[in-house]
Amino acid sequence: MEKAYKRSRTLYVIEATLEYLISIFFANELLPELTKSLGISDGTTGIISAIISLGCVFQLISMFLRRGRAKPVVLTLSIANQLIFMVLYLIPFFTGSKTTKIVIFIIGILLAYLLYYVAHPKKINWFMSLIDDDQRGKFTSKKEIISLISGIAFSFIMSYVVSYFRDKGKVETAFVIFALTMLLLMIGHSLTMIFSVEKEQPISNKKESIGEIFETFKNKGVILVAVVFVLWNIASNSTKPFLGTYMLNTLGLEDWFRIAFLPAISAVARIIASIILGIYADKKSFSKMVSICFGIAGLSFLAITFCSPSFGTLNGYIMFSLHYILYGIAMGGINSSLINLCYDYAPVEKRVGALAITQAISGVIGFLVAALFGLLVDKIQANGNSFLGVNAYAQQIVSVIGVIFSCLAMVYVLVFLVRKDKRNNK
Repeated sequence: MEKAYKRSRTLYVIEATLEYLISIFFANELLPELTKSLGISDGTTGIISAIISLGCVFQLISMFLRRGRAKPVVLTLSIANQLIFMVLYLIPFFTGSKTTKIVIFIIGILLAYLLYYVAHPKKINWFMSLIDDDQRGKFTSKKEIISLISGIAFSFIMSYVVSYFRDKGKVETAFVIFALTMLLLMIGHSLTMIFSVEKEQPISNKKESIGEIFETFKNKGVILVAVVFVLWNIASNSTKPFLGTYMLNTLGLEDWFRIAFLPAISAVARIIASIILGIYADKKSFSKMVSICFGIAGLSFLAITFCSPSFGTLNGYIMFSLHYILYGIAMGGINSSLINLCYDYAPVEKRVGALAITQAISGVIGFLVAALFGLLVDKIQANGNSFLGVNAYAQQIVSVIGVIFSCLAMVYVLVFLVRKDKRNNK
């Protein structure tokens, strides 16, 4: 059976890579191409980007599903959400008014993420159960590295596709190619799960009640980790969703730079950081590692506060390069740390529930933050890039919030988690 587990761990790496490639089509570099085609404003595009955070709420639904095998549910929901993602890039071809298309797009992306996040906790628990606890840091860093290397090449190809067809005045053709590419990725992604195994669990028809679900949240460890999720979601959702339109519509940075070069240098930075941070987390702790990463993330947002068209085009290239490098380093530890902190602090039988609840609560707060700042971005732009008497671009202003909450997250982890972690007190 160990041989089957080993094969499944390899397939998990491939599954994560294919899923990551699909996500690139809805990242801050490519999504603005589609929303611009549909006539959606910068602020609204940022809010739509943050729907990803709101989707975490739907993870709670997974806790009401019958306990037992995760594979059939995860496979079905994954196919469904990826088909919807594919259709989103075909909306420009739909007949109907601009408003109708925008409504269809928003409903579609919300539904896709709903299905994704219902399946996500069960999928994570399915595959992570195949990995020894003392190997989680190394494994998750290796998984991320492979995804990121693949993403570099993939982003360059997609950058060329969208640039080529936009220059010819046929950007919709690029959208068709994107949709077909997602279809192929979906088929490969489905096959990785079909041929993976899961550890046998006793099958039960019992579904958790509301009381049992929120009983999980009474656990002190889960509460401590939930606050970390919240602080980080506020930091990232106040800033990141609005940077893609800033590069495209305000700074006018070249496609090769926005879509290909920036993700590439960020990925390289993240790969190097993942190797170092994964080993560091296994030796020290995920709490100590993520505190460092939050500090670096704060520096990445700080770079955007110094980025403005008034400083010249070169300034945009330099500051966004610096932002992406620092953010890549930070994300080399943050993503895996947040999941692993849940696994460190929650009881084994409550891990799925802890991950779902913490991501759901922080996701709602993150989305509300993005919605609020989306309105603020549009208002600042309508006022001629002026806010409370200060002449500055909206994205510079919201980046300040990213700096503040990244620092708060760092201090919180140092005070409430690092000191309590036994490995940090040896």
